[in-house]
Amino acid sequence: MKKQNTAATGFPEPTARITRAQAAAYQAAGGTLPIHPSVKHNEKRVLRETSKIAVLDENSSSAPVDAGLRHKRRAVLKDSTNLCCEDLYTNCINASKLQTKNSKKAKRGHVKESKVAPTNPVGVPEVQEDVNSMNAEKIEKSEKLEPQQVACSMEGKSRFPIQISMESMKIQSVGCDPQAKIQIYRKPSQFLIPLKKDKSNLCENLGVSSGLDISDIDSDDKDPQMCCLYATDIYNNLRAAEIVRRPSYNFMETLQQDITQGMRGILVDWLVEVTEEYKLVPDTLYLTVYFIDRFLSSNYMERRRLQLLGITCMLIASKYEEICAPCVEEFCFITDNTYTKGEVLEMEVQVLNYLGFQLSAPTAKTFLRRFLRAAQASYKVPSLELEFLANYLAELTLIDYTFLKFLPSLVAASAVFLARWTLDQSCHPWNPTLEHYTTYKASDLKLTVLSLQDLQMNANSCPLNAIRQKYKQHQLKCVATLTSPKPNQMLFQT
Repeated sequence: MKKQNTAATGFPEPTARITRAQAAAYQAAGGTLPIHPSVKHNEKRVLRETSKIAVLDENSSSAPVDAGLRHKRRAVLKDSTNLCCEDLYTNCINASKLQTKNSKKAKRGHVKESKVAPTNPVGVPEVQEDVNSMNAEKIEKSEKLEPQQVACSMEGKSRFPIQISMESMKIQSVGCDPQAKIQIYRKPSQFLIPLKKDKSNLCENLGVSSGLDISDIDSDDKDPQMCCLYATDIYNNLRAAEIVRRPSYNFMETLQQDITQGMRGILVDWLVEVTEEYKLVPDTLYLTVYFIDRFLSSNYMERRRLQLLGITCMLIASKYEEICAPCVEEFCFITDNTYTKGEVLEMEVQVLNYLGFQLSAPTAKTFLRRFLRAAQASYKVPSLELEFLANYLAELTLIDYTFLKFLPSLVAASAVFLARWTLDQSCHPWNPTLEHYTTYKASDLKLTVLSLQDLQMNANSCPLNAIRQKYKQHQLKCVATLTSPKPNQMLFQT
């Protein structure tokens, strides 16, 4: 029948794949398409499949046929892609993976290592096997390292500033020490924790037992405004800046002839009242007094323009510290319109040009916040009396011209020392935590603490009472009424 149909239509029977046009013409003529492909097409498919199998057999002639071994071999090769990673954390993860794999192999029994080629078509070069062995050796070395070896080499030089030479910053591409890599990838927060070696030496210098440990005041990083991660670097930078931007302590004797120390004290006492009138923050008051002393250190000033300098400096400090600073007209009004707006703006230009628009400066209030935080570490509940009393003693130094010879950080540390002594004479007012964070020993504070106590007792009978009246309020715990006995000389011995 097939032959008859073929002869009748005049079309030969298709022996291979045909196009759609040929199929349509074939069916229109009354022919039937073959159901199965031709023998030649099947022979080609068989040849292709056998050629692929032959290639695989050539590449893996000696490889086992087990699928499980093939999967393990691919997993090992996958781990070897991280050979160039220098991060200790990644190496530790790889080491843990190798340990778990080895433990699983040990449970199954001793298995001989097969040195056959991988099952993938592309062969793995021998260089990767060498690198893999080198990586395993590095992981074993990192596991054997003791904690003392992992510690930073800066352990003996924990205090700043640290001078880094350019030669030490050169990175050697060959023969790099694995311990140096560990030091590079150390967490930044670990640099802020006081080292145990420094703690023990500090306790021995203070004559206390090593059980009294140094409290880490930067361990609580829940409050982002505390900047716990950068607090140490920030305050070390401020310690350097307080020396560079320090006003002169003898400008009254060397430069100023028309004004005296008493006039300066009266001006500062009046500025305290202005601060209370406009409800300005304490930082504005400290920065105002700093600007006044800096300008008077190099510029001659007449007494009739001294008040103009005071309100101008407070205007500048308010713009820097306050959210809503008082306007120029309000400062003119507070002086009973003694000075005009044009005079205030002209003086503002002179002060800013002299300061070079560098308005950021560390004051005693800046350091007092950190030192009070260190002092409160020994209390279970924060003491408000200690905080108010230390602030009261620090503000008393703004009026006294003689305290310009002391650094702001030294004044802040002495205020904390005297405040602790005033509230409790049963224990030593200084401890290893305060010495660690202030970098001052008790012997360094002797002269400043004794001078500060004279201000507290008003030994010179100073009539300027703005600060005393301020801290006699009940919301400030009436700390201005507290007195303290004279500190014993034994407190300042190291």
